[in-house]
Amino acid sequence: MTYQDIIMRLSPVCGHGEARAVARLVLEERFGLSLTDIAFGKVNDFTREETEELEKIIVRLENHEPVQYVLGWQTFCGHRFRVAPGVLIPRPETELLVDACAVKDKSCRVLDIGTGSGCIAVSLALRHRCAVEAWDISGEALEIARDNAMRLGAEVTFRKADILSWRDWYKASPAQEDRRGKGMYDIIVSNPPYICRREAAEMERNVLDYEPDMALFVPDSDPLLFYRAIAEFGLATLSAEGKIAFEINRAYGSDVCRMLSALGYRDAEVIMDQFDNPRIVRCSR
Repeated sequence: MTYQDIIMRLSPVCGHGEARAVARLVLEERFGLSLTDIAFGKVNDFTREETEELEKIIVRLENHEPVQYVLGWQTFCGHRFRVAPGVLIPRPETELLVDACAVKDKSCRVLDIGTGSGCIAVSLALRHRCAVEAWDISGEALEIARDNAMRLGAEVTFRKADILSWRDWYKASPAQEDRRGKGMYDIIVSNPPYICRREAAEMERNVLDYEPDMALFVPDSDPLLFYRAIAEFGLATLSAEGKIAFEINRAYGSDVCRMLSALGYRDAEVIMDQFDNPRIVRCSR
């Protein structure tokens, strides 16, 4: 099997240009080949075991499995995060959410809701060395996030929690009683589920077939479901000048801002990404 053979097999799945990039990434990361090695046809010198492993990888990619899951990692904010089908693959545009948090100093208390792989929480902890807490409803996601924090040397406190039922456990928890109303967090950040079910028809197979539904979708009838729950939780737990930063569905930036303003938040604004799409909404308590 040659480098060109790999590209030809992957081109129907992702297009010729991306097939070249994926083929090179696999050969570099899994088999240690440099660009020079690839150019000189070192793929042809693979042992039988290496060829069999490469074939298994190509079959997975032909079945539209994301290369990040095949290799087991994705880079985010300059760090390599372990990923698996139980968590969303971190996207480059989500790095803007980390920047939008505007942590002032080490005394800042940050909560990441729906942490997934932990990429946001861990990146903030490594960048600012502040107190970071991270929640997710998925035990599988929390296991991956804890592993990423440990490998990268980030101090993050993880908790299994469902933000949609926060009133039930918040009011019933004695541990919160002394802190209630005193500002438990200075920043709440979240990249919550925000894709409406009706949008699934426009999505790629590699997302629909492999990435977790619970981290992607909200009901068509209530696209602001998670934003509203988090904002209401913020009213009970944010400090006086506390901030919220969301990644958003680009169709609902104005709606999210209006909802936040109606709840009493100040200075709600939409931040555009590098592709000039509405990507982040940020506001102050």
